[in-house]
Amino acid sequence: MELRQLEYFVAVADESNFTRAAERVHISQSGVSAQIRQLEKELNCELFDRSSRVVRLTPAGRAALEPARHALAAAAGVEQAVDEVAGLLRGHLTIGMVTGCTITPLFAALEKFHRSHPGVEVMLRESSSDLMVGEVRSGTIDLALIGAAGSLPSGLNSMTIMSEGLCAMVPVGHSLDRRKSLSVNDIADQRIIAMPAGTGLRTAFDRACLAHGVEPVIALEASAPDAIVELAARGLGIGILSMSMADDHRDRLTVVPLAGLPDPALLAVVWPESAGPAVRALVPELEEAFAL
Repeated sequence: MELRQLEYFVAVADESNFTRAAERVHISQSGVSAQIRQLEKELNCELFDRSSRVVRLTPAGRAALEPARHALAAAAGVEQAVDEVAGLLRGHLTIGMVTGCTITPLFAALEKFHRSHPGVEVMLRESSSDLMVGEVRSGTIDLALIGAAGSLPSGLNSMTIMSEGLCAMVPVGHSLDRRKSLSVNDIADQRIIAMPAGTGLRTAFDRACLAHGVEPVIALEASAPDAIVELAARGLGIGILSMSMADDHRDRLTVVPLAGLPDPALLAVVWPESAGPAVRALVPELEEAFAL
């Protein structure tokens, strides 16, 4: 019995699918299947019921799952202990980033971390904030840059990078482009261009609308701030962004602050309370890069 067999076994059990498990452990599906078959042969029992599209654990598989997890954790603990004594970091670090984010300090922190710890393979992927919070909790990703509204997720370590209000990106010549500020009531009958549901900016906007009894007309959604700016500049609606996102586009659109929002839009980094050494080494780099 080999540790990699246990790793593949746990991956298939978690994903309930051989293809997704293979993607998770970065080998072919046939390789995962062959190793699982070899493990079953050594244990002299089937670990998975393969009779349906969804792969399910057999009673023997359910009995083996937790011991397999403990074995993998113990092996990782041995390697971590040795690396910490030697002053080395190795392994994988998966980082989530809110879709459409182009926050330069994050990339600068990752660059410095990579130079200091070349033995750590860093993977960066985009997703929505609400999904990433769940993935941090489950251990699928190690750390995430998320957007939130008002407060940050409980049960996780967090570091707030930005807290600010929202603004309306009003096309030039629009009837509202001379206003000093707007409320959600003022734009209740306007076509709105906003971030998708599940993002921090959208949550802050939706909460403001709910607090004022407004049902906004979400005409278009875009995950990239530049796309929202482009659509608004072409007269397709009023864009909703944070103040800092809007600052570079005042030459194309009128930026009008939204007043009366109950919750600010937050940009933050979150990670588990039981984070490994790689995350603990990255957090100070993020603090330095964001000048926190």
